[in-house]
Amino acid sequence: METHKYAGDVLFILLGAIMVLAMHAGFAFLEVGTVRKKNQVNALVKIMVDFSISTIAYFFVGYGIAYGMNFLQGAEVLAEKSGYELVKFFFLLTFAAAIPAIVSGGIAERMKFNPQIAATFILVGMVYPFFEGIAWNGHYGFQDWLNASFGAKFHDFAGSVVVHAMGGWIALGAVLMLGARRGRYGKDGRLHAFPPSNIPFLALGAWILTVGWFGFNVMSAQTHDAVNGLVAINSLMALVGGTLAALVAGRNDPGFVHNGPLAGLVAVCAGSDVMHPLGALATGLVAGGLFVWAFTMTQNRWKIDDVLGVWPLHGLCGAWGGVAAGIFGLKTLGGMGNVSFIAQLIGTLLGVTIAFVAGFAVYGVLKVVVGIRLDAEEEFEGADLTIHKITATPDTNTEE
Repeated sequence: METHKYAGDVLFILLGAIMVLAMHAGFAFLEVGTVRKKNQVNALVKIMVDFSISTIAYFFVGYGIAYGMNFLQGAEVLAEKSGYELVKFFFLLTFAAAIPAIVSGGIAERMKFNPQIAATFILVGMVYPFFEGIAWNGHYGFQDWLNASFGAKFHDFAGSVVVHAMGGWIALGAVLMLGARRGRYGKDGRLHAFPPSNIPFLALGAWILTVGWFGFNVMSAQTHDAVNGLVAINSLMALVGGTLAALVAGRNDPGFVHNGPLAGLVAVCAGSDVMHPLGALATGLVAGGLFVWAFTMTQNRWKIDDVLGVWPLHGLCGAWGGVAAGIFGLKTLGGMGNVSFIAQLIGTLLGVTIAFVAGFAVYGVLKVVVGIRLDAEEEFEGADLTIHKITATPDTNTEE
């Protein structure tokens, strides 16, 4: 029976890993549809290469920092318990690799390729697992302190803060280090529109992410006997709330509509296992409206050229999700209880602080040492021709 249990758990978490792996195609197409045509190839290549670099960094460094697991052992040892620890690594890797995938959307169209690869290794190998170990593996006594002081640990079931807020706030530091795309703002400070290049691709990316998110959230149980349908329904309600709020606040804009469900899903990750479905709906509604407001403010008022709006979407909505778990998870609001608003607030602030400081530090050092931005001519030509020597849709074909 124990062997069957391990085998079932391996299959369960493997399916989750595959679903979250598929979400990286969603990240790719969301970026492809949003950036200008001269940067579409670069968007596709970045996501694939970043995932590969993330795998190396997390396998050799990051997973050990977060969980103390060393894979430099014989295959016989690694295959114990049906190889559960290996597929657990695969599953958690897909979370870790979301960090550079999130950052990619913010720095699009003007970031050099090789420095981004270096940043990916540092972020996934050291920065992300540092906070992951604190939040999910009890490092440094932080969770014990929260529990003793406020009656509950910081609760982040599927990564509103650990993954999304971390990625979004790291991206903000990177975007500020890079500066705006050339031509985005005139000398008078007025915004010049850079419309999405392909709404169908943008929508495809959003749909892939939305579907894969049910693996992201539900499979965070990590064993099949711990799976809970409440997580699935709460994810559903949050994505619906985010979509409708973005529809209204964004005045039918398709870019906002297709990012709305993602805002809701980002926010519900933390408390999807403790909220009532109505609490999840409210969480999604707030997240959808927050995304539209913050995206508009960053682009129009604050002149922060975050191309895909990853700081509003992941950074702010992720932070809201961490706090929302401490509100709608309370029994007085129909939740499961065993959460603390203060613990959620402190845990969220810690994650945000680590991410923002790390984003500034990593991209700031790279900026000084090797440079992180394409020059004016390269940016004008586009990252596709500059870095990859080909465009997404060549105008002519050579026939032999």
